[in-house]
Amino acid sequence: MGSASGRDTVDVLGVAVDRVTMLEAVERVESMMASSVCRQSGSEMHHVVTVNSEMVMMARERPDFAQILAQASLVVPDGIGVVWGARLLGDYLPERVAGIDLMDQVLAACAKRGWRPFLLGAAPGVAEQAAAALQRRHAGLEIAGVHHGYFNHDEEATVLEQIESTSPDLLLVAMGAPRQEYWIARHRHRLPVALAVGVGGSLDVWAGHVTRAPRWMREVGLEWAYRLLRQPRRILRMAALPRFALTVLSHRFFRGRR
Repeated sequence: MGSASGRDTVDVLGVAVDRVTMLEAVERVESMMASSVCRQSGSEMHHVVTVNSEMVMMARERPDFAQILAQASLVVPDGIGVVWGARLLGDYLPERVAGIDLMDQVLAACAKRGWRPFLLGAAPGVAEQAAAALQRRHAGLEIAGVHHGYFNHDEEATVLEQIESTSPDLLLVAMGAPRQEYWIARHRHRLPVALAVGVGGSLDVWAGHVTRAPRWMREVGLEWAYRLLRQPRRILRMAALPRFALTVLSHRFFRGRR
């Protein structure tokens, strides 16, 4: 399917997911940043969403969240379930575009082009550790600023002022879905950045507090199982996966009987 914006998207249970490879997603993000890196000129802030099966189910239950996804500049399939679901529904997504890998490549571009990211989220101290690790990984990367995600409503104005005062080009928000997407959408007209992305637990990974699944497990789509084994408390969140699978199968079955 297409979209009003001319993007090539796939409808996964009502969520329009962009049909892109990792390379294409990186190129799209770099193009967005290059075209609107100066917000002072009035350029629109771009919002990139890395969507998984749990978020698709949230969108079916929360119209306001579905609207946020619909208004995003780019929606990539972060979860292998989304890729699987698209294929069962009779369409295809070329590959999983893991948000952490996408942003790692974008940060490499930031280092080369002088773009400055701001890291927001995770527990106190984690963003600082992630920033240091990313600067070691990407020579020349300048971090505009960092702030943890454990702030309340009364402290929110101070956080926004800090982001505004540092004038970053890219904002990475690690608050977990859907809080990070709601936060970006709520403040998008105030954020002085070219692009904002919700990155979930990426700061914890970059900081070395969380280990990713081995590459072979990621390549065969079993990263979710590894994360569940390492973090059993995620079992309640994982309940969305079988619901997603059953909903996809139901749609395929009933559509096939028409």
